[in-house]
Amino acid sequence: MTKLRYTSRAAEDLRIAFEWYERQRRGLGLEFLDCIEAAFEIIRQNPKLYAEHHDDFRRTLVRRFPFSIFYSIEEKQIIVHAVFDNRQDPALLP
Repeated sequence: MTKLRYTSRAAEDLRIAFEWYERQRRGLGLEFLDCIEAAFEIIRQNPKLYAEHHDDFRRTLVRRFPFSIFYSIEEKQIIVHAVFDNRQDPALLP
């Protein structure tokens, strides 16, 4: 299994989204994290499954939540660059 590493931006994206969903309904943030983890697991098992979106970033959509995960494949690890809220301005993409 390939190692996943998060940039500080990706970690902050996750924190902000988790807190927002928890404010909407207690437990919803944990459901969000479960869907994120499921997407990470697919990425770990088959990093090249998703096409390159722009530059060297690949993108997968998160099931049930309006988020995309942007990542790159580096030597022996996968770098998660952003967990992007698709409702944001696309100009903010990594």
